[in-house]
Amino acid sequence: MNPLNILLLSVHGLIRGHDLELGRDADTGGQTLYVVELARALAELPEVARVDLMTRRVADPQVSSDYAVPIEQLGPKARIVRIDAGPEGYIRKEELWDHLDSFADNALAFLRAEKLNPDIVHSHYADAGYVGVRLANLLGVPLVHTGHSLGRVKRRRLIASGLKRDAIETRYHMARRIEAEELTLGSASLVIASTGNEIEEQYGLYDHYQPEQMRVIPPGTDLKRFMPPDGHEQRAPIAADLARFLNDPAKPMILALSRPDERKNIATLVQAYGESAELQSLANLIVVAGNRDDIRDLDSGAQTVLGDLLLDIDRYDLYGKVAYPKHHRREEVPEMYRLAAASGGVFVNPALTEPFGLTLIEAAASGLPIVATSDGGPRDIIGNCHNGYLIDPLSAEDITTALLETLNDPEQWTALARAGLQGVQRHYAWRAHAESYLAAVKPLLEQDSPARIPPPRRSMLYHDRAIFTDLDQNLLGDPESLAEFIKEVRSRRKCASFGIATGRSLESALKVMRRHAIPMPDVLITSLGSAIHFAPEYAVDQAWSRHIDHLWTPMRVRAILDELPGLQRQPKAEQGRFKISYYIDPGIAPSLEEINRLLHQADQTVNVTLSFGQYLDVLPIRASKGFAVRWFADQWGVPLEQILVAGGSGSDEDMMRGNTLAVVVANRHNDELRALAEVERIYFAQAGYARGILEAIEYYDFYRACRVPPRPM
Repeated sequence: MNPLNILLLSVHGLIRGHDLELGRDADTGGQTLYVVELARALAELPEVARVDLMTRRVADPQVSSDYAVPIEQLGPKARIVRIDAGPEGYIRKEELWDHLDSFADNALAFLRAEKLNPDIVHSHYADAGYVGVRLANLLGVPLVHTGHSLGRVKRRRLIASGLKRDAIETRYHMARRIEAEELTLGSASLVIASTGNEIEEQYGLYDHYQPEQMRVIPPGTDLKRFMPPDGHEQRAPIAADLARFLNDPAKPMILALSRPDERKNIATLVQAYGESAELQSLANLIVVAGNRDDIRDLDSGAQTVLGDLLLDIDRYDLYGKVAYPKHHRREEVPEMYRLAAASGGVFVNPALTEPFGLTLIEAAASGLPIVATSDGGPRDIIGNCHNGYLIDPLSAEDITTALLETLNDPEQWTALARAGLQGVQRHYAWRAHAESYLAAVKPLLEQDSPARIPPPRRSMLYHDRAIFTDLDQNLLGDPESLAEFIKEVRSRRKCASFGIATGRSLESALKVMRRHAIPMPDVLITSLGSAIHFAPEYAVDQAWSRHIDHLWTPMRVRAILDELPGLQRQPKAEQGRFKISYYIDPGIAPSLEEINRLLHQADQTVNVTLSFGQYLDVLPIRASKGFAVRWFADQWGVPLEQILVAGGSGSDEDMMRGNTLAVVVANRHNDELRALAEVERIYFAQAGYARGILEAIEYYDFYRACRVPPRPM
C-alpha cells in the first residue's frame, strides 16, 4: 500500500501549532489539542505521506494573527490549512452552521488546486462531520469520525444546568447538531471513541448507532509533560504548599485530583481514610479539588462538597494528615503526580462514574499506581496497564482495602508502577495511538465494500415517551421479571426514556442498582423527588434544586419534629439537602394530620410523606416524585399522556394521579394505594414487580398507541 494522505477536519476553535489557548472559551478545549497532536503523531509514521489538518481561517483583531495565516507547517509531513468560510471574525461553533457548506466547497477547491486526493477524511465534532460527509462523498473516500462530545448528551447537561428547551435550541442549534451527527454516523465507515462505555452509553442514544462500525482508540498522552519523578519536583513551590498542612510530609501520598463535584465522591474517600487508623498511619491524604478564594463564592454544589470535606476532616480529627490546597496551576499538576510517586504513594479516583479517566493515564505515566472506580473508562485503563485496582466507589471498605493493598507491599507497588509506565507507552502514548489508528483505517482501503444502508430513522428527533418506576417495590424481588423488563427497556432505548423514581439517596440507589445489574436510567429521581440526575454522568439538575429551595427552612423543621414522641431521625446517609427523614412509631407518634398542623402553625410550608407505615419524610413544598416527573415532562418536552409511571407504595401516589398513564403492581404495600382504584387512568396489574410493568406496557399499547383502553361495561 502506498503511503497515506490523511485529511483531518476540525472546523471550530482557535487552532495553531504552538501555545494552544486551551480553556480560552468553550470552543477551544481538549479537541483542539487532540487534533494537533494527532496530526503530528500520524505524520511521524513511515506509512503516512501527508497529513493536512483543515480548520476555519480567522482574521480578527481580538485574537492572534496566527489564526489568519492560510498555511502553518507542523512538521515535514504535517500542516494546518485554514479555509475561509463565513465572516472573517471569530464566531462560536453554534453560529457556524450556515457557513459549513461554503467551508466544504472551499475545502474541495483547495484540494483540487493543490492536486491532492486524500485517502481518508477524518472529521472531529458534529460541524466537521457535516463537512466530512460532503467531502468524503465528493472525493469517493472513506469517512472516519470522532464525536468528542455528542449533542444528545450535551442537551441533557444543558437542561440540568437550568436552560429551557427553547433557549437551548435558540442558542445551541441542537436540532441541527443532532441531525448532523445522525448523518455523520450513518455515513462514516469508522467511528473512533475513547472507551467502550462511550460507545454504548452515548453513541447508543442515536438511530445510526452501529457498534460494528465503532472502534475504541484511547487518546494519546503527552509523555514529555507527564513522566516519573527525577528529584526536581521536591523543589517545586507546590511541594511546600502541600507540606504546610502535614505533620509528617515524608509519608506516602494518597492523591485525589478532581473538580469539587458531588459525583467525584470525595466524601466517601475521606470517610475511608478517616475510619482507618492503618491508612492514617501509613500515608497522608491529598485532596486537590479545584481552585477557590472563598468557598462561599462557589456554586451551591461545590460549596456542599468542600463544606463536607472540612466538616469530615474535623469529624475524624484529620488535622495534620490531610492537605487541601486552595490553589494550583495547570503546570503544577504533573509535579503533584511526581511528588506522590516519589513518596511511594497512590493516585485514587473514587468518582461515581468516570467516562474516560485522563487523570489515571497521567498518573500512570508519572510512575504512580492507581485505585479507581469500576464504573466507566477506568476498566479499560487498568485492563490495559495492570497498574492498580478497581473499586466500588460507594464502599468505603473497598476503597480502604485497595489503598492498603497498594501501600503495604513495596514490591507490589514497584510492580504496579512499572506496569503502568509500560502500559502507557504501549496503549496511551501518541505513537501508540497513531499506530492503532492506522491499523483501524487500513482495512477501509483494502476492500471494496458495498454501499452501506443506514438503519431507519425515527420520525421524532427526541424521545416522545418515557417510563418511570419505583425501585424497591417494583424492580426488586423477582429477578426473572426484572431481567425481562431490562431487556425490554434496552431494546426500546431509542423510542422511550427510562426513569427511576425512588426514596433512596443517590448513593443508596446506585448500590442497589449495581447489585441487581439494573442499567443506569436516563433520569434518576432520588430522595423522594428532591433530586434529579441525568445519565451518563449522574449530572444533578441544578435548576430543579433552585426551584424546590422555595420556602425551605430545614433547621426549623428539624427543631419542631425532633421534639415529638415516636419520631427518630434516620441515619445521616438517608438525609439530604432537601429531605429530612424519620422513623415513625404510629402507636406513639402524633397522626400525620397532627404533624402537618404543627408544621403549619410554625409557618413551615412543606410536603410530608408517610411510606410503608414507618417512614416519615419531609420535603420542600415543591418537591415530590410527582412534581419531579412533571418537571421532567416539561423540560424534556414529553407529554404527560405518554409517560407510564409504576408504583407500589404511598410515596408513589402523586406520581400516578393526573394525566400520566399509571400502573400499580400487584405486590403493592397493603392498602396505601387503594384510593387510586377508581381513577380512570390507573391500571392495577395482576402481576407483581417488573412483570406488572410489562403487563401495563401491553395494556396501554405503550410503544405504539400509548392509549387508555376503555373500561369494560
